[in-house]
Amino acid sequence: MKKIILLLLILPIISINAQRIGEMAPEQPPEKFPANQFGADLMFSDGGFGLGTFYGRSINEYLTAFVDFSISETKDDREIEYIDYWGMPISINKKNRSLLAPLNFGLKQRIFSSTVTENLRPYISLAIGPSMVVTSPYVKNGERIEFFNSLKYAKAHFTVGGYIGFGADFGISKKSLAGLSVKYYTARFFNKGIENLTGKFRKTVGGIFLTIKIGMMY
Repeated sequence: MKKIILLLLILPIISINAQRIGEMAPEQPPEKFPANQFGADLMFSDGGFGLGTFYGRSINEYLTAFVDFSISETKDDREIEYIDYWGMPISINKKNRSLLAPLNFGLKQRIFSSTVTENLRPYISLAIGPSMVVTSPYVKNGERIEFFNSLKYAKAHFTVGGYIGFGADFGISKKSLAGLSVKYYTARFFNKGIENLTGKFRKTVGGIFLTIKIGMMY
């Protein structure tokens, strides 16, 4: 993940240098892309894997308002996972699994628009909104319980969270949309929090998410 984050930081610099080489060419008018964006997010973090969806609408050439929703795994940083005799993962003292499900409303600001080619459209984003964490038992009556069976004992916990992100959309297609971003998300509970490990509560959930975006524009 660190290599991908580094690549995101380097790409705008490469594009800026490429643009300077051809700075004697006539300046082209900026491309106008469709106002609406819709698609899916594929998310990866230290806590696990996640899926999401988003909708965005351009306010002007450089600013886009958006809403997104996702569901992803979240784990306690103190959790240690082992492989048992039969090759199955097991976590010592784990009491509950947890899923993070935030609904975010935010703004995306395009950056480097005057120096970077239209093939690479970097941006920064900021979002905030309600978050739900769903916990389900990892162990029941002294025995480990399978994930889908544990959902019938699930409990929902609500709070507020948000993220700041940096990413880029790629290509000049005005129908399909592809991009890559890194987001730092955090949500804090105002009570004792959630109990993933026995007797240890988490008041803050979140972390760094690498997100692959696939969608369409219309």
